[in-house]
Amino acid sequence: MPSSSDTATSTDIAGPGTAVAGPAPAPAPAPVGSATTADSRTIAVVLPAHLHARPAGRLAQAAARFSSSVELEHAGRTVNPAGILAVMGLGAVAGTTVTIRASGEDADDAAAALAEILATAE
Repeated sequence: MPSSSDTATSTDIAGPGTAVAGPAPAPAPAPVGSATTADSRTIAVVLPAHLHARPAGRLAQAAARFSSSVELEHAGRTVNPAGILAVMGLGAVAGTTVTIRASGEDADDAAAALAEILATAE
């Protein structure tokens, strides 16, 4: 049985006067509309139709053409559009907003291509 001197404390591990980090703060909510920085782009699209298999497949094909990292967000859930089932799992229906986030060298083109697919979904 270890004695109290054998038990490590957070001060022993981190050193005296060092704070032990807690959970990271939640990220700020995404803006609605469109935002662009040097290597990233965010676009919000209101869906004209439910997000079903056909547009999900088109999104996956389009996302694969770009080197940028791309994410879709809806109702607090974020997915990689390269997965058809993940996109369908968002449960996005007509009249709701899906946010596209792309970052990388071709972020503008990637976000625009996916926004076009979402905006014209049937």
